[in-house]
Amino acid sequence: MAILVDRNTRLCTSGITGREGTFHTLRNRDYGTQVVAGVTPGKGGQDVDGIPVFNTFHEAVAEQGANTAMIFVPPRFAADSILEAEDAGIELVIAITEGIPAHDELRVYNILRKNGRARLIGPNCPGILSPGKANVGIIPAAFFREGNVGVVSRSGTLTYQIGNELAQSGFGNSSIVGIGGDPVPGSDFIDVIALFERDPETELIVMCGEIGGDAEERAAEYIAAHVSKPVVAYIAGFTAPPGKTMGHAGAIVSGSKGTAAAKAQALEARGVKVGRTPTQVAELAMATLGAAST
Repeated sequence: MAILVDRNTRLCTSGITGREGTFHTLRNRDYGTQVVAGVTPGKGGQDVDGIPVFNTFHEAVAEQGANTAMIFVPPRFAADSILEAEDAGIELVIAITEGIPAHDELRVYNILRKNGRARLIGPNCPGILSPGKANVGIIPAAFFREGNVGVVSRSGTLTYQIGNELAQSGFGNSSIVGIGGDPVPGSDFIDVIALFERDPETELIVMCGEIGGDAEERAAEYIAAHVSKPVVAYIAGFTAPPGKTMGHAGAIVSGSKGTAAAKAQALEARGVKVGRTPTQVAELAMATLGAAST
């Protein structure tokens, strides 16, 4: 099994006729993802390498049975595209677009949570990969292999490194979920960790966080209370200069709160092993899985 995307995913890309939308949609299809449609207002009736293009998500859902949306439109249009997908009955929306205004992100977050019909991953995220099943987004799938380690991360490139080191050591992933690093993510660590906890294929969870905010501290509390599977974590930013804004828009540190050290302390106090480098995280994951199998 996997979480969120798999062989039943029927993908529709908003912004499919743009350069980035076309490139990554075709890469997702080449991986084996069922790409059934694209949406670009005013270009309905066209196609992108055989993928039909519609003017609206409602048409894509009605005619092609799309159940997953990938958002590749410019920031000023992204919020409305996400909400249109949800209104059309799309169950999972993955927003790759970065630079969406925070007030637009907050508006989308509140509407989706109130309606309770769709899950949003992102924005400003690399997407989701379930190795051997489906890839939705910009994750370089060649780095990963199928397995039993679930990864959830605020960082894209660090996710790739940890997953690649696991693969090189003979371990693989059930799913890799990039939640993005913006101030108002559609889904947070707790949302995704809860899915991994219920997934029978996932035997270990890797959480990749970074400085700023309190998402990792809140996740630590949730893990202690609700998660039975082993969790290994990494926090990017141990060497970040004090008082300097680093990384994603959500990487804002206030005093001693939100630092890598504070997050690591909160996690370790609740039984989560925290690596100080991506390589150490992979080693901890492998050691934990090895111990569990003996």
